[in-house]
Amino acid sequence: MVKEELKLGWNNNQIAQKIAFDIPEGAYVNLGIGLPELVASYIPEGREVIYHTENGLLGMGKIPEVGKEDYELINAGKKPVTAIPGACYFHHADSFAMIRGGHIDICVLGGFQVSEEGDLANWSTGETDSVPAVGGAMDLVSGVKTIFVIMQHTAKDGKPKILKKCSYPLTGKSVVDRIYTNLAIIDVTKNGLIVRELAPNVTFEFLQQNTEAQLSQLTK
Repeated sequence: MVKEELKLGWNNNQIAQKIAFDIPEGAYVNLGIGLPELVASYIPEGREVIYHTENGLLGMGKIPEVGKEDYELINAGKKPVTAIPGACYFHHADSFAMIRGGHIDICVLGGFQVSEEGDLANWSTGETDSVPAVGGAMDLVSGVKTIFVIMQHTAKDGKPKILKKCSYPLTGKSVVDRIYTNLAIIDVTKNGLIVRELAPNVTFEFLQQNTEAQLSQLTK
């Protein structure tokens, strides 16, 4: 009889839920395009979080149910969203004034690479045939108070994405505060990368084998 393999790590929705649970009451939060969009659907019952999207909406709600999408109401990634009671709409320039003025508490972004010092690369792989996608990321990492990155722990070819130094063009230097991957939650601190939580069936040794940068375990 073949033993059933243990499930390793979190899926994308579980990572998004981890992030949502770490966002405090009353926070103003910008969600990037792609995986970050999932976070809006996992706010704990009774907690108020105000989601911002840079195309001009403050008070973004959960992803709409299939068949109930309103394509007049979209986020920065052109995906249909919902709006909570009291939501407001405004000009794109006003939206970026909120970002650049330091009025957003947390931003959740995807990432290609993160360095041990919290450098983020998430807009280009540097390849000549790649399509760069700067978007608002550079404004967000420089204007938002706290930056969370959500991504797979390794690339499709198995290479680590958490590195000693990023090899891709940078979005910002020393901007990342916490990394959420399918294998772990990792804090970026002045004392290096500290593993806050390991995903199911992931050992610290396995995590380090799949991470180029040096990791430390959280001391209790």
